[in-house]
Amino acid sequence: MFEVRIPSLGESVTEAQIARWAKADGDTVKQDEVLLELESDKASMELPAERSGVLRIVKQAGETVAVGDLVARIEDGPGATAAPPKPQPEAPAPATGHVPSPPPPPAPTPARAPEASPPSSPPQAASRAVGPLSPAVRNLIEEHGLDPSTIVASGRGGRLTKGDVLLHLERRAAAQAAPAAAPAAPAGPTAPAPGPPAPASAPAVAAVSQPAVPAAPAPRPAARPAGSDEERVAMSRIRKRIAERLVAAQHTAAILTTFNEIDCSGIMALRAQYKDRFQQKHGIGLGFMSFFARACIVALEEIPAVNAQIDGDDVVYRHYVHLGVAVGTERGLVVPVVRHAERMSFADLEREIARLAGLARDGKLGVDDLAGGTFTISNGGVYGSLLSTPILNPPQSGILGMHKIEKRPVVIADQIVVRPMMYVALSYDHRLVDGREAVTFLVRIKECVEEPSRILLDV
Repeated sequence: MFEVRIPSLGESVTEAQIARWAKADGDTVKQDEVLLELESDKASMELPAERSGVLRIVKQAGETVAVGDLVARIEDGPGATAAPPKPQPEAPAPATGHVPSPPPPPAPTPARAPEASPPSSPPQAASRAVGPLSPAVRNLIEEHGLDPSTIVASGRGGRLTKGDVLLHLERRAAAQAAPAAAPAAPAGPTAPAPGPPAPASAPAVAAVSQPAVPAAPAPRPAARPAGSDEERVAMSRIRKRIAERLVAAQHTAAILTTFNEIDCSGIMALRAQYKDRFQQKHGIGLGFMSFFARACIVALEEIPAVNAQIDGDDVVYRHYVHLGVAVGTERGLVVPVVRHAERMSFADLEREIARLAGLARDGKLGVDDLAGGTFTISNGGVYGSLLSTPILNPPQSGILGMHKIEKRPVVIADQIVVRPMMYVALSYDHRLVDGREAVTFLVRIKECVEEPSRILLDV
């Protein structure tokens, strides 16, 4: 018998809620099949089966569980397979009345020689501790066809983290140079969709807006009880956390918002001219988001206070940009983080935003995907918003709100012309950022977007 326990959920996360069971009590499960979905304050994650057998559920959906809690047992049954040497959960097995270890060892040896055979253990232990992979790590490894035993681990207790896998991919790409774009090809089918429809604003940022297509912000019962004028639905942990952070932002920061408008005809023309060649070369569609991301990076370098944060009596200035991109999902608003965005090209930005958006859409963002942001971009234009005041994402000091692109009459060289215009809004912490700095920051973004050559020439 194998005990299913709650693994580490990430730094500072000690408990979660069982959102749903993917399998029912008494079902036969196979190794690596998803058993349940956990929802913490920061993200949701799937817990896979570490061995095959018959599932016996201990904790029900909706219950709150802590790290290490027993949530189910997997009994030996038809098709059961012995788990490779895993962590402590295997220890209780001898105490049960089930068949001990004699039958299992011969079985895994021919079928899973690279993982379970004794000779391979020492090198694997040198790179990472024996133990299950997190869903995010497993997805990356399967997507890129990697051997986890060849990747150096840096996680707690020697566990393999998503950052380790991404670093391994970066090093492999650097070694291969020319084929560097090949691993990112799977992102292509999702992002090109926004390409063909040209003028409208929503398609242009579809790499971010795709996850937001499912509209309902909160789960609702399948049917309203007969004769009832009200319905009561339990608030999810993520929704509770969102509410807490929004209220905290209003109470702890002096939030002020400044506005400007941007003529988007320049980037629309540039995108129309190069989108096909960009797609062919990089395997990802060219959207508007990479232009705004690069413009923000330029502005953050010139006005570092917007990229800083207040920590007690100190101000922490960052010499890097971890760019948060707000994404609407069925569970609520999440802000995955593009790390070291200042080092990325347009193609790298588009690819990483599309990858994170896909994870958000599938509810597979990990805690690491959401932590450490220094500045955020929120795009309300995908919902048709013409103007809004975004709320800070604590402890950040700035957030840029993008909005719907709409053709409006404007005066240029004393002539009234029609141009595709977008209102933009910068909300900032007035304790740290002065009005002059905020206005200068927003004007710099306007200049970079209206004249994209400024970004390329760094002027």
